[in-house]
Amino acid sequence: MINRILKFGLVGIIAMLIHWLIVILIVADSLTPLFANVIGFLVAFNVSYFGHRYWTFQLNSYSMGNKQAFIRFFVVAFSSFLINEFLYYLLLSYTTLNYMTALAIVLVCVAIFTFISSNLWVFK
Repeated sequence: MINRILKFGLVGIIAMLIHWLIVILIVADSLTPLFANVIGFLVAFNVSYFGHRYWTFQLNSYSMGNKQAFIRFFVVAFSSFLINEFLYYLLLSYTTLNYMTALAIVLVCVAIFTFISSNLWVFK
């Protein structure tokens, strides 16, 4: 289990950094942070899905079909994203945090939900 948590953390950190950097680059190009967050999520989703499927949980095609695992992971990731976007909106609207700090806080908080859901349901 410790090995799985470490792998999950590493894949999650890589996906989170990609998500965060994409948001920064897009905001620098004059788009809003909330819109940039959607694009960041879509790119980071792929990194996260393939990293977790084939490395963290080492799920092969024989134990669960690609389609079923993908759909389950998308449900969890999309739920996480909705929580992410809502918390991000709250932090941007009701605190004095800058958008980068607010996003970092949100991404770390949502990772716990994603790990538990992935471990108990997605890649089971």
